[in-house]
Amino acid sequence: MRDKDTNRLSGIELFTDETGILQHSKYGVIDRRHGYCTDDNARALIAAVRHHQLYGGDESLHLAKRYLEFLLFMHVDGAGFHNLLSYDRKYLDEKGTEDSIGHALWATGCTINSRAPRMLKQLSRLLFDESLPTARDFTSPRGNAFTLLGLCEYSKAHPLDSNLRKDIVTFASFLVDRYSDNAEPGWTWFEEYVTYANPRLPQALLETGNLLGDESFLTIGKESLDFLVETQFTDGVFHPIGTKGWYRKGGERAYYDQQPIEASCMAEACITAHRALVEERYVDYAHKAFQWFHGNNSSSLILLDKENYTCYDGLTPEGLNQNKGAESTISYLLAELSITARHQ
Repeated sequence: MRDKDTNRLSGIELFTDETGILQHSKYGVIDRRHGYCTDDNARALIAAVRHHQLYGGDESLHLAKRYLEFLLFMHVDGAGFHNLLSYDRKYLDEKGTEDSIGHALWATGCTINSRAPRMLKQLSRLLFDESLPTARDFTSPRGNAFTLLGLCEYSKAHPLDSNLRKDIVTFASFLVDRYSDNAEPGWTWFEEYVTYANPRLPQALLETGNLLGDESFLTIGKESLDFLVETQFTDGVFHPIGTKGWYRKGGERAYYDQQPIEASCMAEACITAHRALVEERYVDYAHKAFQWFHGNNSSSLILLDKENYTCYDGLTPEGLNQNKGAESTISYLLAELSITARHQ
């Protein structure tokens, strides 16, 4: 018998083989030429353990084990993780990007703080501990934010570990410094541009502030998230920053192409903000960002394919991007799990 609500997992199952989750499809048909990446397998691991947290059952654990096996295969002693792997299992890089290593740290942190079996937690802790030193040299705000989210999860499972608390403060302080360097009236942000997965930065500080009871982290998390809310919501409709030009300080923001990852990140960050700040308006923003997938968007088009719980790759000026990728499908699942968890 399949687990309760495993139909929600059918999208990521479609992309998953004996190695891990593949990156891309062409019109919904898996395109193995693009192989695998740590970014997607790490995000899929987070989705699998969160699904298991909500619903239990074996199917989500089976997937979690597969994605963790992939991370173990991609692990580089003393250097974090590879990111890219060909379909015939050949490494395509010497070392992964800061984002991919940060995603792996976040995913292993989530597994440590989950209902997964002890062996998965033990392996996750090993991978996390061996890879964290690499993250201490990160210069990317997103890589730092992903790592910080992983540290917060790890610390929730091991609250008496003072070294984890020290690392949390160090990574959070990096984001605070970037904010201090770039924020000014009308532009309360960490960089001179707004690009992708933007809500993860305020989300990381809100998680940190909530965990440590530190108002300074909560304040910057709130200010930066409110900046994104003001920038990306119009008349109750979420308009993600477009990939065709992004949004530079002093310039015009791009409206297309809109990506599912941004809607997912906004929904999750707003749920985190509600938990940390106890302001009901963030629940409303979370639901509106989530409804972007269901047609409450600039094109009034539905991005979720309910037949198999895959997600189209975004909105273009001409309509739906007809391809479906692992990132988009995982993004939908993470958003839905976040919304569901909030109501339980």
